[in-house]
Formats: sequence, structure tokens, C-alpha cells
Amino acid sequence: MDKAAAGAGTARTVVITQSNYLPWRGYFDMLRSADEVILLDSVQYTRRDWRNRNKIKIASGTAWLTVPVEVKGLYHQAIDETRVSDPAWADGHRRAIDLAYKRAPHHAAVSGWLDPLLASVAAEPMLSQINEVLLRAICARLGLTMPIRRCTDLLDKEAMREMDPTERLVQLAQAAGATRYLSGPAAKAYLDPALFAARGIAVDWMSYAGYRDYPQLWGAFEPQVSIVDLLFNTGDDAARFLDRADPA
Repeated sequence: MDKAAAGAGTARTVVITQSNYLPWRGYFDMLRSADEVILLDSVQYTRRDWRNRNKIKIASGTAWLTVPVEVKGLYHQAIDETRVSDPAWADGHRRAIDLAYKRAPHHAAVSGWLDPLLASVAAEPMLSQINEVLLRAICARLGLTMPIRRCTDLLDKEAMREMDPTERLVQLAQAAGATRYLSGPAAKAYLDPALFAARGIAVDWMSYAGYRDYPQLWGAFEPQVSIVDLLFNTGDDAARFLDRADPA
């Protein structure tokens, strides 16, 4: 049965999040906790954030992989309006990833999947579309099957622009049939749970505590790196490391 059409009283958890570039494992842990994921890319693009970049682990520490985007004079552009400024970005990322993980135990299998995936989005001009393609592919690789929709599949983009942040989330959650909204902890700074409660939607906060270390190249364990690090180092066992040693 389609979860959106489930009977009254059935709990339905929705996660509403902005798309990120090759995010860390906590992002995918939050996605898998949902009955449905809504990508909120109609909101303002934020510079020096996770929308167009992430880190990988290298011999000397960590290194940024950044998708170059057009930002000059575009202070109020939305994520889904943000354009790539250099189509050669993917070649550089593919080389950097190969160099960083060529000694990883699952290099052959993961690079055989990831390298053509990055090549397939290299010519895509829009950041949001690149992120969505990669997120869907990684979810499939991890065995995550929850549906993913864009916010504009549910509400009018211009109408969302006029809403305050909490009201926008409430209306999206309501449109998705949510009874529970799972939010990242950073939203505590602005989100008003009372507005959700008034529509019959409970708010819970994601915790990223308790993840287990996994075998990793290059010295001391570094948790704040892209999911590709987990995939190269653990292969088909990667999804197990979304679980917690001590659930929080």
C-alpha cells in the first residue's frame, strides 16, 4: 500500500532537507528514518556550505571536493536556481577520489560504480539536479528505498517563498501526510514545534551520536567525511555503519 494513502492513525514520518553534495553518513541515516523524503531546494543557496561541497580523507588529512557554481551578484538565488560554473569539475573530483581511495579494500567495486555515476552528471548545468541524481544513486547503493520528492511536487514555489521557514515546513509536511516530522538538530534555532502540533504533527530531533568507527585509510579516524569514504572502506557492509553502537 502507498504509505501516503495508509489508514487513519498510521504514523508517517517525513524528512524535509536541502540536497547536499555527496553527504556524510549521518545525512543518509536521517533519510532512512523517514517514510518519505522531501528535497527542499527552493530555498536560498548558502555559500561555503554543504550544498556544493564535501570532504574526503587523504594522506595529509582531509580535502574538499567542491562543485564550482555561479554566485557573483546572485545573493538570493535558490539552490535549484544555482548553476555550475565549470563543467570540468567532475573530472577533477574523479581523479581526487581515485587517488585518495586507490588503496581502499573496495576500490575496484566502488570506483566501477561511482566513476561512471560522476561522469553521467558532469554535463548537468544545475547543482540541485546533480545532487538529486547522486543522492538517489547512493540511497540505492545503501539499500534505502524510501521515496524522494522535490518540494515543488507538493507546493507552489512562489507561494513557498512568501512563507516563514517553519510555516513552509509545516505545509510541506502536511501536504505529504506527515504525522511526525524528523528534523536535523540545527533547526532548533528557528523551528517552532507548536506550529506543527497545531496541525497534528509531532516534531522529533535527529541525533548523530553513537556511530561506530569503521576501518579507514590514513591514520586516526575522521567521522566528518563524505559517504564515499564509508563506501570505499566497507563496500557492501556500508549500510551496517549507519547503525549506532549505542542508539541515541
